[in-house]
Amino acid sequence: MPVSYDKLWKILIDKKMNRTDLKDAAGISFNVLAKMGRNEFVSMESLHKICHTLSCDIGEIMEFTDNDEHE
Repeated sequence: MPVSYDKLWKILIDKKMNRTDLKDAAGISFNVLAKMGRNEFVSMESLHKICHTLSCDIGEIMEFTDNDEHE
């Protein structure tokens, strides 16, 4: 099941933050951000840190997508 972090990138724009700001504030690694940039799964711990930093819920930063177009 594919995942999308587009909501997270929009929140960062609204808060005038870049990915490096988020990495430093949330205490996550560059590798986590790189995986998120490729819409890959990351650990719940990393997602929790991001949500805590941005004062939001997990549904506000990510969503599961259905890409059944190629079936």
